[in-house]
Amino acid sequence: MTLVAAFVSVSMSAQFYVGGSVGFASFDDSNKSHSAFKFVPEVGYNLDEDMAVGITLGYTQGSTTAAWLLTNPNEDLKTFSIAPYLRYSFAKFGPVTVFADGCFEYAHVDNNGAKANGWGLGILPGIAVNLNEKFSFVSHIGRLGYSQSKADVSGAKAVSTFGLDLDNALTFGLYYNF
Repeated sequence: MTLVAAFVSVSMSAQFYVGGSVGFASFDDSNKSHSAFKFVPEVGYNLDEDMAVGITLGYTQGSTTAAWLLTNPNEDLKTFSIAPYLRYSFAKFGPVTVFADGCFEYAHVDNNGAKANGWGLGILPGIAVNLNEKFSFVSHIGRLGYSQSKADVSGAKAVSTFGLDLDNALTFGLYYNF
């Protein structure tokens, strides 16, 4: 009975959150119209006031997807990604929290049958604004890290990248806190 009571008390004080982001982009060049969308759900658990663990699962489809995996972002690509992370919140100003996510990323790309796999280690700085007790607005601003991708064909060479990415690297999401 004591173990059950301890489990219930820990579960009741648990700080789970769910949320994620969605996106849509469209552009026209001289030949045709291109579009892309993404859906990135996320779930996490606050270990304490400053640390959290979580994971994002993503699906992206369209002409602007997975530019870090393939050098030609103008093709019709489908990308599945998974990225577990450890979040550290290092500054709080009332309802605003400044944090950084340290994450491991994996992505699989299918470009009309031509496939590639990639992975990366990155730091994603961000800001969370607690709108109320249950909802938070979250934004990531850029990525600093290393990534490597390789086409899924015999004899393909891996392409490695290290750097700071601030181009098209602003994301917005909404979280529901349990």
